[in-house]
Amino acid sequence: MKSGFVALVGRPNVGKSTLMNHLIGQKIAITSAKAQTTRSRIRTVYTDKRGQIVFEDTPGITRAKNKLGEFMVSVAEKTIEEADLILWIVDATGYIGAAETEIRDQLRKAGKPLILAVNKVDLVQDRASLAEVIEKFRKFAAPKELIAVSGLRSGNTELLLDTLFSLLPEGPMFFDEDTVTEEPMRDIAAELVREQALRLLRDEVPHGIAVVVDRMKEREDGLTDIDATIICERESHKGMIIGKGGQMLKRIGTGARRAIEEMTGTRVNLKLWVKVRPDWRDDSAKMKEFGYDIRNLK
Repeated sequence: MKSGFVALVGRPNVGKSTLMNHLIGQKIAITSAKAQTTRSRIRTVYTDKRGQIVFEDTPGITRAKNKLGEFMVSVAEKTIEEADLILWIVDATGYIGAAETEIRDQLRKAGKPLILAVNKVDLVQDRASLAEVIEKFRKFAAPKELIAVSGLRSGNTELLLDTLFSLLPEGPMFFDEDTVTEEPMRDIAAELVREQALRLLRDEVPHGIAVVVDRMKEREDGLTDIDATIICERESHKGMIIGKGGQMLKRIGTGARRAIEEMTGTRVNLKLWVKVRPDWRDDSAKMKEFGYDIRNLK
């Protein structure tokens, strides 16, 4: 059996979460077009006859602007330190800039085997351009292996899995073979609410949002009651989240409820509230209360 931990790293918006979801065949990590969608480490498990891969999705590596940003950087660094392999994901339509240079230098210091996944290749118009992009990244990163993939369309994901298994050490399975994630359902539900907020709200609002599930209880008839609070930093943002006549909050709740029901296979009664906690992203106590505490990282 081959087994081990694979850290997914890269700058924001390169498609780490989308690729991971496709690799395991199920949506666990939330996705959106906005930067810093992933805030903490998300573990998922892929198991087949070859062995077991524990994927660890990390926040996009960028320079921290507040304590929440520092937490996210710490999560990425800790995950890299503990991983057996590093899967560095880059955007085929992007460019090599200062962020890529910093990430490359950090990964070299880690001294772990590096696989480079050039993602979003379906967006490159012709083969000649794609070959040029791939060669550019190969020379820049000097990875052990390079795979061109499309996380959105599942292109080359089987080849990527083959490559990861070939480089992992022999070892035991860390989880039961039917385990897909160890994330608590409360945490997944909170993230699915935040995902809807990311998709529906204007750019300046979602970055200051956290979601806390206050109550989650299954009834005897199978219906699950979920009470959750959306935390924001300003009164003006609270008004935007609620919307005129409560319509925006209703849209967020409807989308989140459907996503939770699809994931759990159960009926859900979701109730949402909105509270203001000024500048919580720079308040360590509030961050811990909302689940952003490096000491509790699994």
